[in-house]
Amino acid sequence: MTRRPGRARLRAVATACLVAAALTTGAAVAPTASGSTPGPGAAPGPVGAPTPGCGTTPPQAAGTTAVRTVDSGGRERSVRVHLPDGYRPDRPAPVVLVFHGRGNDGATTENFSGLSGLPAVVAYPDGVPGGEGKRAWQGAPYSAPGVDDVAFPGDLLDDLESALCIDPGRVFATGKSNGGGFTEILACRMSDRIAAIAPVAGAYYRDGEPPCRPGRPVPALFVHGTGDATIPYTGDADRGLPAIPAKVAEWVARDGCRARPQTRRIRPDVTIATWRGCRDGARVAHVAVDGGGHTWPGATAYSGGGVTPGPCAPPC
Repeated sequence: MTRRPGRARLRAVATACLVAAALTTGAAVAPTASGSTPGPGAAPGPVGAPTPGCGTTPPQAAGTTAVRTVDSGGRERSVRVHLPDGYRPDRPAPVVLVFHGRGNDGATTENFSGLSGLPAVVAYPDGVPGGEGKRAWQGAPYSAPGVDDVAFPGDLLDDLESALCIDPGRVFATGKSNGGGFTEILACRMSDRIAAIAPVAGAYYRDGEPPCRPGRPVPALFVHGTGDATIPYTGDADRGLPAIPAKVAEWVARDGCRARPQTRRIRPDVTIATWRGCRDGARVAHVAVDGGGHTWPGATAYSGGGVTPGPCAPPC
């Protein structure tokens, strides 16, 4: 187990603010039995439903990160799990699933993202090596063939529910690059278990994926730098990557939001556009970082090429 970095650093990480904002957009999903899937149009419901792990002694101390293994599709998958300070086995906690970028891993992503400072159980799963032996996630042309990465988060959540007191109605997904794009796939195919997504510098590949038809409006917050040279803000037709404004517009239409956003500049190089009036209380937002590279905003360790915007002070 490892202790997390100091509170001061984590409070200064801009993206912790951004993801925390995503955690408050829209309603939570309706709690369901592990592995069950409500029908199309399943409505959001009350949060705080107890899981089997409630009332049991946690497998690690609050404020620490530990590695767990989860069997999924006949593979042993690894995941780093961080319990927040103040975790209580009698109080269901929200969960944040964090998916790394291609060639990265959960440990590195935990280090540069600062997300272990959130008041939530934060899980950093590892992908399976695909093209060039680099870890990746389903949907990308370089992901490992024959691996069901959509089933893995479901198996991971089942495992967490059995060991910890978590809230199945407040499960959120974020990630960077390939991992960020993968969160959109989860929103499309696991809207019964994923309450909202917040992809960062997302690579929105959809190789082999069915049309996106979530069972409910899924709140989404898209973070992207306009100077990203790896996943261009304006898209890359040769790789099948959409322009980021077009991807955001897709979700605005899908969630039935008003066409015109509310826009505000929170610092000289960061603009937030928010679409409200969406169905079922959902919300879509886009954080555009002027000149930002293929990086995690506010990161204090290397997170990718290009400009990394500095930290902001809450509220972001």
